[in-house]
Amino acid sequence: MKKYFSLIKFSHTVFAMPFAFIGFFLASKTYDFEWITLIYVILCMIFARSSAMAFNRYIDRKIDSQNVRTANVREIPNGSISPNNALIFVILNSILFITITYFINSLCFALSPIALLIILGYSYTKRFTSLCHIILGLGLALAPIGAYLAVSGEFNITPILFSLAVLFWVSGFDIIYSLQDERFDKSQKLHSFPVLLGGKKALNLSKILHLFVILILSQIPNYFNFGNIYWLGFFIFSALLIYQHTLVKHNDLSKVNLAFFTLNGFASIIFGTIIIIDLTMI
Repeated sequence: MKKYFSLIKFSHTVFAMPFAFIGFFLASKTYDFEWITLIYVILCMIFARSSAMAFNRYIDRKIDSQNVRTANVREIPNGSISPNNALIFVILNSILFITITYFINSLCFALSPIALLIILGYSYTKRFTSLCHIILGLGLALAPIGAYLAVSGEFNITPILFSLAVLFWVSGFDIIYSLQDERFDKSQKLHSFPVLLGGKKALNLSKILHLFVILILSQIPNYFNFGNIYWLGFFIFSALLIYQHTLVKHNDLSKVNLAFFTLNGFASIIFGTIIIIDLTMI
């Protein structure tokens, strides 16, 4: 079990899960709150993310075995989990994800294959496009709108704006993370923004994407009547976004993990918690 938790980097669930909760509680302000739907949303998040991460490790197993950074730490290259078992794990989680959406509502069930196509298809994208970071962001951006649809069964501008914020946020910090593999990716003819633009320009692009996040989040109260607590979450989240860019330089990647996981994980948890508190107090 520990090997599979490591395979899917379960701890990284902190990135998207709080935004799924935001989507759920946002919809629950207009529609009925149901515990069973919340449980379904959590299960969908777990199964979808588990299938996506395991599939990524399965597809990238040969690449990971050649990368010094990943060869000894990732489960398939180091022999902890066999490729066939990883693929079975992907299939099982994908089936469970679609099955759970069936019990939510017809719209979520109909859209579930599209969601899987996006989150599984991401694993192929670095082989042909530098937009792989954007596709990853799109995959995680499904969390708030998906949770909202689970409750409401219809689209709304506010969760879509939260999804856009997640898209640019994740794309930006994934660029930072990918700086570690710039030379390796070039040698393997893989695509990323650091490969395309160079480390310095890629970091500048990450800053621009995170500026978009701040701008989008600042406009959301124009579409939903949040209380003043929202702005506390906004300022903390924005400050942590800005701070991570002071930690990483194109020629100094010693604090990439701090910027990538620790700060973004805290940012998501803190922001999600504050927004949910705001929603429950309105």
